[in-house]
Amino acid sequence: MRILLVEDEPGLGEAIKRVLVNEKYVVDWVQDGTQAWYYLESQWTDYTVAVLDWMLPGLSGLELCQRLRSNQNPLPVLMLTALGQPEQRVEGLDAGADDYLVKPFVMEELLARLRALQRRSPEIQSPVLSVGAFTLDSGNSTLRVCQPGQPEQSIELTVKEFQILAYLMQQCDRIIPGSKLRSQLWDIDSDVISNVVAAQIRLLRRKFARYGCDCPIETVPRKGYRFNSPQ
Repeated sequence: MRILLVEDEPGLGEAIKRVLVNEKYVVDWVQDGTQAWYYLESQWTDYTVAVLDWMLPGLSGLELCQRLRSNQNPLPVLMLTALGQPEQRVEGLDAGADDYLVKPFVMEELLARLRALQRRSPEIQSPVLSVGAFTLDSGNSTLRVCQPGQPEQSIELTVKEFQILAYLMQQCDRIIPGSKLRSQLWDIDSDVISNVVAAQIRLLRRKFARYGCDCPIETVPRKGYRFNSPQ
């Protein structure tokens, strides 16, 4: 899941991003509402949830949410604010926010509210993905493989391996360009080389081979990558 985090307090923003990255989210963190709107409007990446502080330089979190809804954008929004009065919570929810978290808060509650948004929003990936013999579980970062005639294998994954598999499994049988994978699975501040996706796919194939499993990811020359479902 890719998150746009808009928080202008450097210490809090850095802490939230660190916690979310540890939970295998891809996070773009910006500190200005106008810049956040630029990313929300752009076509190069697709966010699955936005975490918006209410009080921001440029556009406020409330204005960002109103713009999203006026453009018929259903992106789930979790609003963060120090304004905890009932009338302010009502104003945020009426502007189109899906949930509201009052500062100060504990990170466990933030994660719980994101999981709740995930359960309510079918466009956000399920914590468990299954395609044929492959089951990917975000709870323990493992891929279970049950291929005919072979014992079940449990493959431990790095965060990036997990994210690549999750994205390709969600788009099963579709060819995904390497540029799309790079824009979706590396945050905007990452200094990545152009062949980073190819390098990660090679590492995944070697890991499958070490476990004696067939790799379901196909390279389609000059087009991209495809996770093949069983025929």
